[in-house]
Amino acid sequence: MNYLQTKGRIFDIQKYSIHDGAGIRTIVFLKGCVLRCKWCCNPESQVYDIQTMMVQGKPVITGRDVTVEEVMENVMKDEAYYRRSGGGLTLSGGESLCQPAFARDLLRAAKAEWITTAMESMGCAEYETIASILPYLDQYLMDIKHMNPEKHRRFTGKSNEGMLENARKIAASGLTELSIRVPVIPTFNDTVEEIREIALFADRLPGVKRIHLLPYHRLGQDKYEGLGRTYEMSDILPPTQAHMELLKREVEQQTDLECQLGG
Repeated sequence: MNYLQTKGRIFDIQKYSIHDGAGIRTIVFLKGCVLRCKWCCNPESQVYDIQTMMVQGKPVITGRDVTVEEVMENVMKDEAYYRRSGGGLTLSGGESLCQPAFARDLLRAAKAEWITTAMESMGCAEYETIASILPYLDQYLMDIKHMNPEKHRRFTGKSNEGMLENARKIAASGLTELSIRVPVIPTFNDTVEEIREIALFADRLPGVKRIHLLPYHRLGQDKYEGLGRTYEMSDILPPTQAHMELLKREVEQQTDLECQLGG
């Protein structure tokens, strides 16, 4: 089958982003995720099903089926911006690896147009699935949320052993630039000790040079109400800028990694 006709399910396309990879980027958000992070800002991404979400009192359909070709027609409209800025296409979600064939073929189509590619992912899949995507991926933005398997399970619904092992394998492959991203979540992983442990792990991964600390926010809280769900972290306040700077200094003192606050 022509890979441009591979079908997938997305819930948003965000243009002119300056996060989630270098330069000006178009971010394609894929439906479906195997985790249930308590702080998730895109709860409409978690299930693969097409849903109805109330937005400002009006029902909105979230999720639509598209082909690689249809998405690329949209992506290519901003080719000039990518060329000038070093930007390109980023896949996000959800977890892109829940739709591996679509993710692979979308990245493949971008590379065929000489557009740089990135993917934000937890690495939550069999490594063979990840390996099929790596040849078409310039940058892997991998979330590592915690080093403790049980605490990871309590806050996300799954243990982290497989994800950490995949991080080791991705780094060892040398096939893509691997950057580590850490959502900093109060009550979950915002202590100096917890961030230090993640940073030391990242520093041991061959080729990894950057770590991003992403401060918790509550911008997705209204979406839970719109989906008829309860937001479990409504009482949790975002970390202060001073605390984020403290964590950044700890990373820089303990590792050789370049540490950035935000995406």
